Amino acid sequence: MGAKQNWNWKAEKRSPADIVGIKAKFQEVHEFVPSHDGETIAAPVKTDDGSYTVCLNGEVWPLACEKLWSLRFTPLGRLTALMMNDYAWTLAVDGEPWPETYEYVWDVRFSEDGQVIAALCKQDNRYGVVIDGTTWEQSFQAVRDFTLSPDGKHAAVTVQTDALAEADVPGFFKGVWSLAVDGQVWDKKFVNVWKPAFNRNNGAVAAEIRTGICDYTIAVDGDPWSEIFGCVWEPLFHPQNGTLIVPVRRGGNWQLVRDGKPFWKGNYTQLWQQKFSPDGERIAAVVATDFGRWTMAVDDLPWNTTFGDMVLPPLFSTDGTRVAAVVKDRNRWTIAVDGTPWSETFDMIWDPVFSPSGRQVIAKGEKDGRFLILVDGRPTSRSFEALWEPTFSPDGTHVLLRYFEDGKYWRHVLPLDELVSAV
Repeated sequence: MGAKQNWNWKAEKRSPADIVGIKAKFQEVHEFVPSHDGETIAAPVKTDDGSYTVCLNGEVWPLACEKLWSLRFTPLGRLTALMMNDYAWTLAVDGEPWPETYEYVWDVRFSEDGQVIAALCKQDNRYGVVIDGTTWEQSFQAVRDFTLSPDGKHAAVTVQTDALAEADVPGFFKGVWSLAVDGQVWDKKFVNVWKPAFNRNNGAVAAEIRTGICDYTIAVDGDPWSEIFGCVWEPLFHPQNGTLIVPVRRGGNWQLVRDGKPFWKGNYTQLWQQKFSPDGERIAAVVATDFGRWTMAVDDLPWNTTFGDMVLPPLFSTDGTRVAAVVKDRNRWTIAVDGTPWSETFDMIWDPVFSPSGRQVIAKGEKDGRFLILVDGRPTSRSFEALWEPTFSPDGTHVLLRYFEDGKYWRHVLPLDELVSAV
């Protein structure tokens, strides 16, 4: 599939698969998953002999298994699926199973370019990491949070280093958790370790740690910060200069710190899900300005409008000048852009997508059991029985839609002007 600039952006409506025909062909057809470029649609299916395989555009993989689920396309367009035979699990990639099998495999991760595929695994009651079908030599009592570096060259996972007897609370508080990076465990152990994050510049790894009952901080490459906080959330490295931004709780309020020192001046009831703009010049984070009142703070300035149910993580436009987020208030969903919520609300809504210029915002929404394309808050005149998130062409002149209509799956590329005129 490759990068978006290599996709077919010719304006056309084309059906790669007959959904009614696929459903009639097999005993069972489970959830359909389209490729990012829209050229392929896949689903787990049950064949006449009772086994499972994958159907792609009406054709099946040349493999059969007892269970199969969690179909996902990589950024390169390879299709992955978890599969089981004889109670042994592995991952299949484009129909080829990894050579090793396990008691279970889960939490499949891809590198940003899609070249590397990794997952957690369990075998002989021990836990580990498998990368492109090769399992780490090291295994552990337990594993938890797992991440790949952006380039896929490194992996980190929180691990339990020592066995604990049942109800051994004193032993637990001595510290049995650490972080394994490329299979090598940090020298220090902690009460808890969560959410490892890689510095894309130099490969350093940071993670949340707990050192006592109510003592939290951050460790970088195994070395804890000297500052202790009442709680911390997930660390985030600056994409260019490598400074570390972390929400922390201190004095009953939440603040944003940089490398352990105060950064934002604001004190919030809650603060998390911080994100950098693509150029790293701006920061947005989900905050609560009062109990149960959520909003977004951009460069430490909260939006004027608050929401009673939730605000999801921020999304920046490509140039970093605009910020949007999914919001929920009074059990209704919509999108807020630069602090202003769309006037129409929906039963459900998905992440907004900025055009490359940042002028338009489009999204997928649901109302009364039908799916809608929303342009700057207004639904187009058509609705769909199934729909996936829209995608802009690299130059912003066209939009890719993937949907079901009249019993078929459609890949539809249309000019942005045509989509805008349909609202």
